[in-house]
Amino acid sequence: MTQPAPQRAPGAELSTGDLGTAAAIAVSPHVLASQAALDTMARGGNAVDAAVALNAVLSVVAPDTCGPGGDLFALVYETGAKTPSTLNGSGRAGSLADAQALRDSGFEEMPTRHPATITVPGCVDGWSALLAKHGQFDLGAVLTPAITLAAEGFAVSGELSWSLDAYRDMVADQPSAHELYPGDVTPEPGSTMRRPALARTLEELVADGRDAFYLGAPGRGIIDASAGAITLDDLGVNQADWIDPVSLELFGRTAWTIPPNSQGYLTLAALWIFEQLGPPRDPHHPQYQHLLIEAYRSVAFERSELVSDAKTAPLSMDELVASERLLERVNRIDPSQAGEWDPSQPGPGGTAYMCTSDADGMGVSLIQSNYMGIGSGISAGNTGVWCHNRGGGFNLMPGHHNELEPGRRPLHTLSPTLWTRGTDLDMILGTRGGDQQPQYLIQAAANHYYGALSGDDSQTFPRWNMDQPHRGGQPPVGYESRFSTSTIEGLVDRGHVMAPANDWMSGWGPISIIDRSGPSKGSADPRISTSAALASEPSPRGDTRA
Repeated sequence: MTQPAPQRAPGAELSTGDLGTAAAIAVSPHVLASQAALDTMARGGNAVDAAVALNAVLSVVAPDTCGPGGDLFALVYETGAKTPSTLNGSGRAGSLADAQALRDSGFEEMPTRHPATITVPGCVDGWSALLAKHGQFDLGAVLTPAITLAAEGFAVSGELSWSLDAYRDMVADQPSAHELYPGDVTPEPGSTMRRPALARTLEELVADGRDAFYLGAPGRGIIDASAGAITLDDLGVNQADWIDPVSLELFGRTAWTIPPNSQGYLTLAALWIFEQLGPPRDPHHPQYQHLLIEAYRSVAFERSELVSDAKTAPLSMDELVASERLLERVNRIDPSQAGEWDPSQPGPGGTAYMCTSDADGMGVSLIQSNYMGIGSGISAGNTGVWCHNRGGGFNLMPGHHNELEPGRRPLHTLSPTLWTRGTDLDMILGTRGGDQQPQYLIQAAANHYYGALSGDDSQTFPRWNMDQPHRGGQPPVGYESRFSTSTIEGLVDRGHVMAPANDWMSGWGPISIIDRSGPSKGSADPRISTSAALASEPSPRGDTRA
């Protein structure tokens, strides 16, 4: 089956147009999820309620990207706040995780889809933490749209049909697969899918709280899926922590993201280096793109050595983005020639990024993931929940700070950002894309802030993509073929190995943007058929807690 070209889903809008500051906005990879977020705000919920509702709907309609069996990170801005609230909802390795057993079995590095890669999922604890601290509604109010869609059905997108066809041999024998392959066949685009098992799981979560998930049927399924590496005691421990964000001053704004165990600092560090290099302002200029590529490569090579659980990371988050450390990279970049950097290890991703803002100025940057598409490919019994394989971010190097170890969080690719100007919200920006997330984010942010492109124009501007750098050679730079010939020729002249791709690459995103620097505006990514930026004027809030 050929991956579908982007064609707009019914009701999907790529841009909200310019709006007043009182508008409610939701941008996500799926129009049904964006609409659920708007409906939640119209009922009196705030941006956090809307983000959780949006995430839950995505877990129903896009199980190849996210779901309650995965992890979550979020940045929450409240009007006038000096620092966004920052949530690490990523889970830990089970108490019986055993790196030596894997080494004894012949593994030299972590497998990608294997029971040992299943860590405790943090999503459900993340939802609860967000609502408890910032929400107007409880779980029942925000999960109702997802439960309704799971029970009554939704139209299968071209992307979902393509993904499920690709995963069929891997997952078809799993207990939760029957609802993804009705009649034991891959669902066609436009057909109706119902997910009664997941609807039941979400209903039980509403009725009995987190214990219904972690200590109930899904939890028992997770224990079995992990081959017993995760225990019931592990599942009894809350996985969501409020932490301090990492930030840098960029383009006259403050950019915020998640510190390790996330790789998010790469986005900020690469943009800081890019700005210091003083490139031309035109994103079409080959020197602009050369310096952006080199700024990214100058920090990307170090990721696997520096990113791990914060408790064991070799550098603090302040040291990671210290100007003295980053200036060394600035000085190593040749303005006229592509350089060589040490290697890191790339990997695929299956993730959903979403952002919301409400009439009171609250903004949420939220990312949630199964990791590699449908994750481990192992379901938590017949619950409709698919276990992520985020433990694939560990390594098997004895004594390494990111070695698989009980109770440790793995290196994470999820890298949401939030931008402020003074104490005002300026932009919410994020994407899916596994290891490549920082690549897409630096392109979008640089094009918007430094190249003065609108959010819409930044979304449509062609993108490049590369693996993490290889030692002693140039990794090919893939590029959407809409780049001008002069730009590509200029990059080749500077020593880059350029590899043309399609005009629009659906895997190079989707990025979601809410721009609050002037009239509020949401921008969705045209690379995905279902992506949608929607807006409405929310109703006045009352006491609508369910």
